[in-house]
Amino acid sequence: MSAPLVSAYAPGRVEVLGNHTDYNGGVVLGAAIDRGIAVRGARRDDHRIAIQSAALGFVEIDAEELRPHAEHRWANYIIGVASELRALSLTIPAFEMKIAGDLPAGAGLSSSAALELATALFLLKLSGQTLPPLEIAKICQRAEHRFVGVQSGLLDQVTSLFGKKDQLVFFDCRSEEIRAVPFPPALALIIADSGRRRELASGQYNRRREESHAAARGLGVAALRDISLDQLEARSDLPDLLRRRARHIVGENERVFRALNLLAAGDGEGFGKLLSESHESSRRNFDNSTAELDTLVGIAQNLPGVLGARLTGAGFGGAAIVLCERDRAEEAASRLAELYAGRTGITSDTIVTQIADGAR
Repeated sequence: MSAPLVSAYAPGRVEVLGNHTDYNGGVVLGAAIDRGIAVRGARRDDHRIAIQSAALGFVEIDAEELRPHAEHRWANYIIGVASELRALSLTIPAFEMKIAGDLPAGAGLSSSAALELATALFLLKLSGQTLPPLEIAKICQRAEHRFVGVQSGLLDQVTSLFGKKDQLVFFDCRSEEIRAVPFPPALALIIADSGRRRELASGQYNRRREESHAAARGLGVAALRDISLDQLEARSDLPDLLRRRARHIVGENERVFRALNLLAAGDGEGFGKLLSESHESSRRNFDNSTAELDTLVGIAQNLPGVLGARLTGAGFGGAAIVLCERDRAEEAASRLAELYAGRTGITSDTIVTQIADGAR
């Protein structure tokens, strides 16, 4: 490349609590992690966009024809971001870009949001332009809606962008309040991949969104944020499926607020119980767990030093997170992978993650 090189990086994220609450006007706790996606490239002067990934392949398109591509769907995350930036009347040049990283796709660690954010920061830097961080997150969200077809909330982009080392990110999806919450230094998060790849564009995610919104309409509220568990249980006019969907979302919001108090008090054991409660609700009420995730979580919950475990992210496959005493985390991670392989025959990529800084 003869033009000056530009680079950007965005980390993956774990959803700690607040499962599927973001598109329901709720609250969430997440953390950026020490795995992510880096992009590097330069301007071109031939009106072409060229995107290369060792893992995903190579795509080249006309820079003036930014539309979703059916053949190379992974490139839609990048093309969509470029299109959304241009929709704001920003000058986005033709470019070539290489993608690298150590964040697995389909594991529930938000590789899609990391790729979107890295692309947005790369293109803004390439064109010498800036935007407020939350606006960048919303641009990436719109790209996912319009070019990928997943009607995601803002959790993934906000956590990856606003992450701080050794701190959780609290995000109120209604007020758009974002603040850092210290993570107890005596605790650690283990990420364990179930080995079952997740594919959100298959429709399960969008279906849960529709069911959640239908439950809110049936309850006569603007969003499930606006009703308590006691109020929900007092209602008998909601179909069982929608009641279970609502019970999960309402319970998740309450668990996030309880977690803030427990973290402030240094109660890691109580915090861990909330994670396990969350997984049980995913399994029973939201139907977004899998047999593999249930097995992984069940094994983890019985290991020495483990305080709680749950699926992370949208579910339907992907990874689980495990809250563990820090001095026992490496041993617990190793034992979890060993027992899971013995029970399922699946090799789990199980790591003790570090809570990291956000995109840059």
